[in-house]
Amino acid sequence: MTIGRRTSFQYFLKLRPHHLLCTQGYQGRGYNDEFVSNMTAITTRLRGDTLVEVEITASTDDICAKCPRMQGIDQCATNEKVKRLDSKVMEYFDIEEKTYAYQDIIKKIAEKMTPEILEDICGKCEWYPISKCKEALLLP
Repeated sequence: MTIGRRTSFQYFLKLRPHHLLCTQGYQGRGYNDEFVSNMTAITTRLRGDTLVEVEITASTDDICAKCPRMQGIDQCATNEKVKRLDSKVMEYFDIEEKTYAYQDIIKKIAEKMTPEILEDICGKCEWYPISKCKEALLLP
């Protein structure tokens, strides 16, 4: 499976703002096998390669592409929730819809993340209690 397209960086991906957090806490579980396979491939690429460029979009992205909740372009079964998550991430971390080096934007998030911010963004997420979000997103 090819993820993204080649650029001056080694790979290019489209990510929703809140997926910047999900890619860090992801632990190999998901909605179905197709979603897990895609998410595992994406997180493996992001975690293992410093030359990944991500285009931030407050719409459907490369993770959404295999999600059974996706109902169309910019349409999710839980659209209001995901839009709220995206808005919070963009506001808390001063993230815009543009292209970033993944490692740079993750570093920016880490520098500003607090337990209160994490709880506000992710506290009601179904994956939060069973993932490694706290360990991955809060500096010791």
